[in-house]
Amino acid sequence: MNSTELSELVVESVKDLKGQSIRCINVERLTSITDYMVIVTGTSSTHLKAIAESVNKSVKEAGQEVVGMEGKLASEWVLVDLGGVVLHLMLAPVRALYNLEELWNFEEKSEVDAESESPEA
Repeated sequence: MNSTELSELVVESVKDLKGQSIRCINVERLTSITDYMVIVTGTSSTHLKAIAESVNKSVKEAGQEVVGMEGKLASEWVLVDLGGVVLHLMLAPVRALYNLEELWNFEEKSEVDAESESPEA
């Protein structure tokens, strides 16, 4: 199973448990750590744990390996490392604070933004 198929499996598993604001970001050109980051908001710590366990089960049933899981005890931010896919499960305030979508947004800036940041002569 390639990373794209694995990311689709993860997204479907998250949807089954009503994960909110699901965002799958292709980062393979930006980092060697992983190919996709899936970012999901959960409604409570219990919800985050349930989603993490569901993804863990789905991935293992598909014959894939779960490399690691962090944060299940505190459960404000649970990270599930699947190698080619890293799943971030967060409560809404934590997601807003860290704003990973913006952190991994390396699209080219518009000309207006680039000009406003250039040093003036």
